[in-house]
Amino acid sequence: MNRPASCLNSAMGQFYPKSAISIKNREKFGPGLSIEYHCRVRKLLFKLILNAIAVLPLFLVQAIGAALGILAYVGSKQYRSLFRPQYEAVLKSRGLPLQIWSAAAASGQLFSDSLWIWRNPQKALNLVEVQDWEVVEAAISEGHGLVMLTPHLGGFEIIPRVLAQHFPATILYRPSRQAWLNEVVEEGRAYPNMHFVPTNLNGVRQMTRALTRGEAIGILPDQVPSGGEGVWVPFFGRPAYTTPLPARLANRNNTPVVMFTAKRKGLGKGWLMQAKRLAPLSEDSLLAATELNIAIENAILTAPNQFIWAYNRYKHPSGAELPPSH
Repeated sequence: MNRPASCLNSAMGQFYPKSAISIKNREKFGPGLSIEYHCRVRKLLFKLILNAIAVLPLFLVQAIGAALGILAYVGSKQYRSLFRPQYEAVLKSRGLPLQIWSAAAASGQLFSDSLWIWRNPQKALNLVEVQDWEVVEAAISEGHGLVMLTPHLGGFEIIPRVLAQHFPATILYRPSRQAWLNEVVEEGRAYPNMHFVPTNLNGVRQMTRALTRGEAIGILPDQVPSGGEGVWVPFFGRPAYTTPLPARLANRNNTPVVMFTAKRKGLGKGWLMQAKRLAPLSEDSLLAATELNIAIENAILTAPNQFIWAYNRYKHPSGAELPPSH
């Protein structure tokens, strides 16, 4: 569960000169020294931000997040070019009212919620209203583990912490390209009974072992997989590169698949966590990915303004085949 980390990775992009400045053959500025120095500074600043967030009440953190979301929408043409077309196309196709400013504010709150949850897990757990828990209990009691799906919506980072109160959870995440940021994010996300594994073969193996032990695994199903690891299927009417991994893992041993959402209830009021068990996913990768996207769409439409619309769900990852022309 790493989209806030990915957002940070792009938002805090590094700009360094291509050539170093040297004096008497000694490098004074360049990759060897400058990048290392700036990484240390950024790591320190980010830790200070997290520490500051930790002492603020949730309503204030969410108000700041909303302001930053609107500022990003107003101030960045690239941000708007991703956010607005995706948001408008989906809501218009479903006959839903457009609330651009509310959605822009919520996009900032998605990020600020995550940071606050990382630093205040117990306070956050006290602010969660959990519905449909019997769905989770019934699924885990079957003894085949649980595939937990959590789209980037609302306070999604609280979901694995709720489950970790009851049984171990292994979470698949994509490490940041920036080592310093990855260290801070991993430290911030650390929580008892939660184990994070990277999106590689070793990570998938660890998830398979967790299911064999009857434990839960967590996957962000709306994240674009790397080239060669997905298939092109419709997502809100457009081809989107989609991972069939949840189906492959679930179908190994008839593991239940549950879609979770954590909708923001109001400023400082916490989140409403809901769970819906999905019908068994197809053994065919294309059909399984299509079924998965339909389930994600239904989850998003429960609170469309709270989805991460600035994320390019339709991008063509390097190494992937071209999307279908029609």
